[in-house]
Amino acid sequence: MQTIKIWLTTSDQKHLLDEVKIDELVGLAYREEFKVVVNPDKKYQIMDGFGASFTDASAYLVYHKLSDEKRKEVMEKLFDREKGIGISFLRQPMGATDYTTKIYSYDDLPEGVEEDRELKYFSIDHDRKYIIPLLKEALRINPQLKIMASPWSAPGWMKTTGSMIGGSLLRRYYDVYAQYFVKFIKAYESEGIPIYAITVQNEPLYVPKEYPGMKMDWVEQADFIGDYLGPAFEKEGIKTKILTYDHNWDNTTYAAYVLSHEKASKYVAGSAWHFYGGKHEAMSKIKEMFHDKEIWFTEGSGGDWVPAFFNAYMDQMMHVIRIPRNWSKTVVWWNIALDEKRGPTILSNSTCRGLIEINQKTGEVKYNLDYYTLGHISKFVLPGAYRIDSYTYLDRLETVAFENPDGTKVLIISNRTQTNKKVSVIEQQAEIFEIVLPSYASVTVVWR
Repeated sequence: MQTIKIWLTTSDQKHLLDEVKIDELVGLAYREEFKVVVNPDKKYQIMDGFGASFTDASAYLVYHKLSDEKRKEVMEKLFDREKGIGISFLRQPMGATDYTTKIYSYDDLPEGVEEDRELKYFSIDHDRKYIIPLLKEALRINPQLKIMASPWSAPGWMKTTGSMIGGSLLRRYYDVYAQYFVKFIKAYESEGIPIYAITVQNEPLYVPKEYPGMKMDWVEQADFIGDYLGPAFEKEGIKTKILTYDHNWDNTTYAAYVLSHEKASKYVAGSAWHFYGGKHEAMSKIKEMFHDKEIWFTEGSGGDWVPAFFNAYMDQMMHVIRIPRNWSKTVVWWNIALDEKRGPTILSNSTCRGLIEINQKTGEVKYNLDYYTLGHISKFVLPGAYRIDSYTYLDRLETVAFENPDGTKVLIISNRTQTNKKVSVIEQQAEIFEIVLPSYASVTVVWR
C-alpha cells in the first residue's frame, strides 16, 4: 500500500504549506483533466540543496534582534526538516554586499598602508561575531547543509577604484586575490565550516554605484581561474568547486567562454545563474553544450517589483519547478531575513524581501511567501536526490519530480490557471493517486 502525503499552498493564503489529507482534494468540482506520468527510470541531475543567504544583514538580525528562545525557534523553522523547511544550501557572501551593516572585506588596511601582498592583515573576525555562530548552528541542525561562497568585490586596494565600490581587479593582484580565496576557505574550515563551492564574482557584468561590486569580463575571469585560482587550489589541495559566471540568464556567452577556455575549463565544475533577466532555458542550453559541467541556480530575490502575495507566489512556484527542470542542482533565494524597512542595507532604496521579516523594535517574526515557496522543495527533496522525468504542461499545470536517496518520490505540481484541475499521477503504468488541484494552487506530494 502506498503512503501518500500532500502539502498545499493556495493563492488565497488559506493554506500555506499545510499538510492536507488526500480526501480534501478529491471531491472538488473541476474543469479539465490532466495525466502526469512520473518515470523514475529516466534520471537527470543530482540535487545539492535549496536555501538562501545569511547576508551580513540577515545574520545581524537573527543573532542580535531575537531572544535566545526565539532565535532557536527561527533556526529550527529554517533548517530543521520536521519543524520547518529544512534548508540544505547556503550561498554566503565573502565580505559586504548591498545588505550589510557596514562595508568590509577580509583584508582592510590600516591608514597609511597601501597594499598587502602577503595578506598579513587578512581576517575573518567580522564574521566571527554573528555570521559564523549562525552557520555553525545551521550545520548542527542540518548536517547535510552545503555552504558556497561568493565575493561582491575584492578588497578595495586591489582594484582600479581603490574602493570596494565600482572598478575592476588590477591584473598585478591576480596572484594575491587567488591567495585571498585560499585563506578564506582555510579560515572557514578551521572554524568547522567546509566551503563546498565558490563563484569568482557575484554578477560580474553589473557594476553597482551604491554598494560593493566589481566588473570582471569573461576573458578576465578565465585568465584569473586558469592561471591563478585553479593552480592555487590545486597546490593547496583545496577541493572546493569553482563555478563561473553567477549572473543572469540573458547572457550565455560568458559561461560558454570560460567553460571552453583552454586553461580555465579543467578547474571549473560548472556555471551559476540568477533570474533577473532572460529565461530558464539558458541553463539547458549551456548544459547541452557542456555535458560534463554542472548547473547551479544561486540567487533570486523576492521584492516589491513583483507584488505579493498572489503574483510573487505564482512567479516563485514557476521558478521552483522550471529551475530544476533546466538542470540546476540548487534553488537559492536571497536574504534569509530583513527588517520592517527592508534592511539593514546601504542602499538608498531597498525593495528586496527576505524569507522572513524581523521587526527591529518588537522582535516580531513574520514568515514571508518566499519561505513557503522554498519550503515546497527544500522540506521534501533531500540532498543527493535525482530529478526524475515527469509530464509538465507549460503555463497550465507544471510539475517537477524527484527520487530521494531513501527511495521516496516527490512531485511538485503548480496549477497556473483560474480553474480547478483533476490530476491523475501514474508511475510504471499504475495510477498512484488522483486529486483535484484548486486554481492557482501548488502541492508537494510525497509517496513511497
